[in-house]
Amino acid sequence: MAATPLPAEGEPPAGTVKTCDASGMIEIHRMFRRGFGEAPALVRTVASGDTAHAAVVATQLETTSASLHAHHDGEDERLWGALEDRAPSCTDHVERMKEQHAVMLVHLRELDRALPAWRASASALDAVPVLAALDGVNAALEVHLPDEEANIVPVMERTMTDKEMDWFSEHGRRSTPKGQTWNQLGAILASQPDGGDEWLHKHMPPPARLMWRWIGKPKYAKHRAALEGR
Repeated sequence: MAATPLPAEGEPPAGTVKTCDASGMIEIHRMFRRGFGEAPALVRTVASGDTAHAAVVATQLETTSASLHAHHDGEDERLWGALEDRAPSCTDHVERMKEQHAVMLVHLRELDRALPAWRASASALDAVPVLAALDGVNAALEVHLPDEEANIVPVMERTMTDKEMDWFSEHGRRSTPKGQTWNQLGAILASQPDGGDEWLHKHMPPPARLMWRWIGKPKYAKHRAALEGR
């Protein structure tokens, strides 16, 4: 079903009141675009048989996959029903989002199934299904994310509350695998247009920002070097 834009290029009708800030959706979308976008190149940089390097890349892909699974699970659980109830004119958009989620889930599950064998062998043969799944994920993201940003996020900002948006953020944080918190934060920051300074000041108090600069940032730099095989 083709997208039917809302009035004024995705903006709700004039005069409606903004009830929350849903820009966090777009911020996390940037992380998915960057993380999955660079993933095929990262897989291809792993030399045949280099299982240590494969393990680093596989862990990164598992973390990003877990985050996208949780992101979509949260929308399925708390967003679509709310929009259907509060903004009936958005029903066609919501149905299309559900369809796009179903397509994405197929490719994510293929990726999740393919990663363990490639992690264990680091062979070119086992990389083939990983790369095929990543192609599917990236193609699905290319369709889904702009559509959601144009046709869902503006409606969210006129129908949802800040408390509800906080639930989505916490749901996403809880999905981060153990030991990957700094790496995940680094990935979010690196995907923002300014490198993450605005995101840090918007979402983290001063003590947490200091912890990122003193502890998290060096850890993330080391992680990136390992990812890239440096």
